[in-house]
Parts: sequence; structure tokens; C-alpha cells
Amino acid sequence: MAYYRPYNSPPPDPAVMRQLTAQQHEMQQRIIIQKPKFELKLIAGCDSSFIGEDTILSVFVLLTYPELEVVEKVWHHDSVELPYIPGFLAFREAPNLLKAYEKLQQKPDLIMVDGHGISHPRRLGIATHLGLHLNKPTMGVAKKVLVGKYTEPATTKGSLSPLVYKDEVIANVLRTKDNVKPVFVSPGHLMDLEAATEVAMACATKYKLPEPTRLADHYAAVFKQEVK
Repeated sequence: MAYYRPYNSPPPDPAVMRQLTAQQHEMQQRIIIQKPKFELKLIAGCDSSFIGEDTILSVFVLLTYPELEVVEKVWHHDSVELPYIPGFLAFREAPNLLKAYEKLQQKPDLIMVDGHGISHPRRLGIATHLGLHLNKPTMGVAKKVLVGKYTEPATTKGSLSPLVYKDEVIANVLRTKDNVKPVFVSPGHLMDLEAATEVAMACATKYKLPEPTRLADHYAAVFKQEVK
């Protein structure tokens, strides 16, 4: 998930920080981590990319499961009013992602997000945000760690190790391809870590990124050129 971070941005407004922190505390109480209660037939991948400082483009790609054949791809771009604040990026991204989601003709059973779920300082990465907003099962597949400690998994595909933060396993560090950097798989909402890891592996074909988020990332770059 790409974002624009201005080097000389002013410090965040304390009143905005208090408001967002209060929202996060409220949202924390509603997170449900559980074995999924669905038959997975349609899976969506989503990603967002910033165009300059204040325009965001969000993409959803809908695929069949387990065949991973593309059914739909939609996108939406809009301006963003909230400035970049570390730890609160999901508040910048979620509104536009929700608008893109509305354009899907069919709705997924599960959303795989290019980003974090509960593997976030306050358990509220973008995957968890989306799950709570949509009341849908979500999971995160991130390229970089935000918080926690882990031991590097073995270099073979399928190897994993736990990502631990405050004595809790918040994600699996998963090797999706031999001899490439691992990804960080976490539950978002209405999912558990075991199921999220199984789905991530099932969607990891010949690339580092699982197909839903790989294609969302790919089409974000394609549609960005259309906007420009």
C-alpha cells in the first residue's frame, strides 16, 4: 500500500489526535477474531495509492476461490482531507476504499487487504477498519512490519513464524515463495489467524504477494495512469 508522506508536514492537530484516538478505542471494543463462518467462493483484494499529497485511488479486484479467476475490478479516486498521521493512516484510506467497494456488482465473502489487520499498535490497521465498517470478514497481508518481534522464518515457501506484540501473537510472518522476503498476515475482523494464513498460502501462486492483493496493487498502478 503506497502512501504520500510530505517531509515538511506540520505537526498533527492535538484535537484531531484526541478525536481519532477516541474513535480507535471505541472500534477496538467491536473487533471480533473468530474462525470464519462462511463458504469462501469469492475473495476480493484491495489496495490504495496516493497521487500527490491529497488524492487517493483505491482498487478492488474480485476473484473466484480457489480458482483465483478475476470476476470484477473497480476503482475510485477522490481528494483526502485528513493529513498523514503515523498510526492513523487507515482514517485517510478507509473512506475512499468504501466508495470503491460500493461499485462492486457482486460482494466478496472475504476481503484481503494490502496492509495490516490487528498487527498494528492499537490493533486497527486498514484491514480491521474495513471489516468493522462493512461488517465483513477481512484479513491483512502487509509487506513490512509495524510493531512486534519475530524470528525470521526458514527460506522455503510455506515457512512461518509468529509476530508477537505485548505477549500476543498478532500475525504470522509467512514465506510465500522460496528465498524472498516474507509477508505479514494478520486477521482483520471476523477472521482468525489460522484461517487468514491458510487463505494467504492458497492464494500465493508464483509471486511473493497473494493474487488478490498482487492484482489490486497492479491495477492501482494501471488506473493511476488513467487518472493522471
